[in-house]
Amino acid sequence: MVALLTACGAGGGSAADATSSSPAERTLTVFAAASLKGTFTRIGTEFEAANPGVRVTFSFAGSSDLATQIGEGAPADVFASADEKNMAKVTGQSLTVGDPVDFATNVLEIATPPGNPAGVRSFADLARPGLKVVVCAAQVPCGAATETVEKASGVTLVPVSEENSVTDVLGKVTAGEADAGLVYVTDVRGAGDAVTGVEFPESSRAVNTYPVVALKSASDESLATEFVTFVTGEQGRKVLRDAGFGAP
Repeated sequence: MVALLTACGAGGGSAADATSSSPAERTLTVFAAASLKGTFTRIGTEFEAANPGVRVTFSFAGSSDLATQIGEGAPADVFASADEKNMAKVTGQSLTVGDPVDFATNVLEIATPPGNPAGVRSFADLARPGLKVVVCAAQVPCGAATETVEKASGVTLVPVSEENSVTDVLGKVTAGEADAGLVYVTDVRGAGDAVTGVEFPESSRAVNTYPVVALKSASDESLATEFVTFVTGEQGRKVLRDAGFGAP
């Protein structure tokens, strides 16, 4: 009887030990610019693989909307903006852990439906009467870049709509609701055969720099900081390079 009880006790202890040794899942919430959706989804997967027990969740939207949400107390651990202006809104409220780190750059490119049926060849072509052009709203980084190019080139656009994120602009083009849209180089590359891209030299007048930072609202500040390091490290930079982003 003693031997039997001893054996049962030993077995029960092993099961408990096995359960207690399993790592508790930690969740990281990242607020990132819409133009980072493809790359950050991949970076998140690679970060999870390098950190067993960690799950990365994302909220992708226009940088201005994300900065506003963070300022209003939305639960987020990391913020990656498509420009420095919207990042400054967050740092100005002392909501970050340390200083933001620049990790990528991006420039505009014209996206048209496959085959470019409207024959758009230049930035100036976007001002042609009757051409349906879609751009980002001015408060969104891609919209601010569009305004910069307009001023630098002397070309004034009359868009049929202004969207709150670059992915919304791309969606209008791929849905056939626009003859052309101003998005980023990386968006054109990511869309593949769904669009035809038209590069234009004036895009160099509006280079967007992307910063990333851990937030004071992070539930796990060390994990948030680790993710920032991962994004800015070689593994993260490779994902960004492959997608067409430039170096900071």
